[in-house]
Amino acid sequence: MMRQDRPTPSYPVPGGRAGRMMRLGGMTGGIVGGVLANGAAQLARGERPRLDRALLTPATAQRIARDLGRMRGAAMKLGQMLSMDTGLVLPPEMTEILAALRAEAPHMPPQQLRAVLDAAWGSGWYGRFARFDLRPFAAASIGQIHRARTRDGQELAIKVQYPGVRASIDSDIDNVAALLRMLGVLGRDLDVGPLLAEAKAQLHAEADYMAEAAHLARFGALLADDPRFALPRLHEDLTTPQVLAMELLESDPLEAVAIAPQPVRDRVAEALIELVLAELFALRWMQTDPNPANFRFDPASGRVVLLDFGAVLEIDAGLADDFRALMRAGLSGERAAMAEAMARIGYFGADTASRHREMILTMFDKAMAPLRQRTPFDFGQTQLLEDLRDMGLAMGSERDLTHIPPPATLFLHRKIGGIYLIATRLRARVALRPLLEKYG
Repeated sequence: MMRQDRPTPSYPVPGGRAGRMMRLGGMTGGIVGGVLANGAAQLARGERPRLDRALLTPATAQRIARDLGRMRGAAMKLGQMLSMDTGLVLPPEMTEILAALRAEAPHMPPQQLRAVLDAAWGSGWYGRFARFDLRPFAAASIGQIHRARTRDGQELAIKVQYPGVRASIDSDIDNVAALLRMLGVLGRDLDVGPLLAEAKAQLHAEADYMAEAAHLARFGALLADDPRFALPRLHEDLTTPQVLAMELLESDPLEAVAIAPQPVRDRVAEALIELVLAELFALRWMQTDPNPANFRFDPASGRVVLLDFGAVLEIDAGLADDFRALMRAGLSGERAAMAEAMARIGYFGADTASRHREMILTMFDKAMAPLRQRTPFDFGQTQLLEDLRDMGLAMGSERDLTHIPPPATLFLHRKIGGIYLIATRLRARVALRPLLEKYG
C-alpha cells in the first residue's frame, strides 16, 4: 500500500506574474528591514555591522524558506536546485537555508484545486471517478499528487500543476536571482547567466506535463527489460498539459528500505547507482531530479519504482565520451589525463588560476578513491561526503573563483550527488569499480 506522507498545511498558490512579484517584493522588503535592524543592533553594541551576520539569521532563514515554499513553482524549484550547491555558487550558510525547500511544499486549498481541474477536464469531472481524494498524498514545487479510482476500478496517481507557475517561470527565476544578488550572496563577478538560462529551459520542460508523459513512455520502453525497475503506465485520457494521470504503483518510500536487511539495501543502492551510469553512458537520457521521493520500493517484487520524469536531460555523445575518458583517468589515477578530460568538460576555464585547477583536481581525485577499490564501499561508514563538502566550501569561499561548469555538468552532478546521499542513508555496501568498468 502506498503510504501517505505526513499531512502538510494548505496555502493558496499566488497566481499571475504581478501577484508573484509582489510576494517576492514583500519577502525582500521584510529581509532588508531585518538586515537593517540587525545592523543597527550591532552598531548599538559597538560592533562593525557585517552583512553575513545581519542576513544569515535564523529568522531570515525561516522567512526565505517559508515564502519561497509558499510560492511553489520556479521560485521554490530554483531554491531547491541551489540548495544542492557545494559552495561554487552560494555561500554555505545560504545553501543550508535553502535546504529546507527540499521538504514537502504546502498544498493547494480544495477550492483552488477544483478550479484547476475544472479548467483542465471541464465541470462535472468528479463524475468520472469512483473516488478522488481531494487531499494530496504528496506536494512538490510544480504540482501535487492525488489518489483516485476510475469507474472501472483503475487506481491512479493524478499530478495537478499549480496555477500560474508555468507562465511565471522566467520572471520567478530572474526575481530570485536579483534578490540573491541584492543581498550579496551571489558574487558580482560570477556569471550565473548560463545556469539560469538552463534552469529556465528545464523548468519550462518540467511544467509541460505532455512532455513529461512522453519522457515517462520513453524511459518505460528503455527500461522495460530491466527486472530491477518498475515505472507507472500513463493514463492518456486524463492527461493534459496541466494534469498528468498515471497508474498508481503500490510501493513504500525509500525510508522503509533503510531498515531492511543489508542485502536489500545493497541491492537497491546498486540498482540506482548503475542506473545513473546507464543513463550517462548507454541511454544518454537522464532523469536529473534525485529527490528521494522520486524513488520508491515494491517489497513484493523487489523492484525500485521510478517516478517523476519532468526534469530530463538528453546527454550529448561528445559529453558522454569526455566523462568516459575522465572515468578511465580517475580509475587509473593519471592526474594529467584527468586534467585534460576535465578541461574538455568545462571544469576549468581558460582564465582559471592554476591553484584553483589543482584544488578541483584534488577534490575529484579524492572522490574517485572509493570507486577504485574492488571490494564493497561502505556508504554508512565514511566521512567522504563531509570531506568533499568541506573542500567544495573552501574552494567556493575564494571569491576570485568565478568559473562555473556548464549547466549540463551541474545537473549531472546534482543527480550523482543525490544518489550518493540515498546510498548513504541506506548505509549500503556496493562494489563500485566493477559497475564503472562495465561502461569503460
